[in-house]
Amino acid sequence: MTATATATTVSPMLTRLAAEKATGALLRDHGTLYLVDGRVVHAESPSSPGVDVLLTAGGRLPREGWDEAVDRAGARGAVGRFLVDSGRLHDGELEICHLGAVFDAAFFALGPASGPTRFRYGVGHWFGTVRPVDTGAVERETLRRRELLDAVWPYPAVDSAPVVPRRASPGQPVGARQRALLAAADGIRTPADIARLLGRPAFHTLLDVRRLAAAGLVETPYEAPPPAPPAVPAWVGDVATHDPDIALLRRLRDALEAAL
Repeated sequence: MTATATATTVSPMLTRLAAEKATGALLRDHGTLYLVDGRVVHAESPSSPGVDVLLTAGGRLPREGWDEAVDRAGARGAVGRFLVDSGRLHDGELEICHLGAVFDAAFFALGPASGPTRFRYGVGHWFGTVRPVDTGAVERETLRRRELLDAVWPYPAVDSAPVVPRRASPGQPVGARQRALLAAADGIRTPADIARLLGRPAFHTLLDVRRLAAAGLVETPYEAPPPAPPAVPAWVGDVATHDPDIALLRRLRDALEAAL
């Protein structure tokens, strides 16, 4: 990716909201970013495991500990603070986990959008603020991750398709992290499903899947080529070598309209 492409704004609205130091929720097709004074304090996406999954499925926090934090501190928007004050997590643990979840969800939320982008002023998230992040840093990381995925294996169909493992060649090395992913791949689960099952960030799971696909250890779904353009009648070439008349122009127009 060139320097010009790297500098491209992912979301013009996000840039504008940062400049005006807005507070609220930016809603997009694939997720939501929460801002306080123009900085990102939380993000969530259906494509990405939340902080609760990363902590509980990852084995760092019992599910009942998370549920208690939500029950006791969710209404005042201080779940993160409660987890630290109650001794369930250290400050550094919470910050690292939460930042990972924010960048993970933001990657999907800031993906190409087909629907409207909306902003609801004054809306906050019940988790609370841990460490605000500049919107510029979020956008740069989103672009870097897109570039990294394409550099590893430029076939995005593997990102959403069921993960179908293939047999390794004799002597082909497979790391422990990748073995766990392949063990969870049953031909039905998508990368997002596997990320939730293993308690891993979704982007890192996508990256592992693309690396496995590049190594021939995961099937790459077939992508049908785009349909061929409609054929143009052979007589259209005569237009360039004969004096056109009104009747010929009408025939040309009718043929082109019929082909569209």
